[in-house]
Amino acid sequence: MRRIEINPEILSGKPVIKGTRIPVYVILNLLSEGYSINEIIEFYPDLTREDILECIKYASKVIERQEIYEIT
Repeated sequence: MRRIEINPEILSGKPVIKGTRIPVYVILNLLSEGYSINEIIEFYPDLTREDILECIKYASKVIERQEIYEIT
C-alpha cells in the first residue's frame, strides 16, 4: 500500500494515511455513515480521492487475510 502507513510512533501503530495522522478507521467510519468521498475531502482537505480509495482497499486486504475459526 503506497498511501497507508503503519508506524509504532504514530497513533500506537494504527494504520494511517501516509503523511497524516488520519487513521484508516476514521475514513472507513465516515464512508459507512454515508459520507461521500467529496464530503470527506471537505473535512480533510489534505486527503485525495486516491487516499480514500486506498483505505477501502486496505480494509479489503485485511479482511481477505483474516482467518475465522469456529469454536465448538
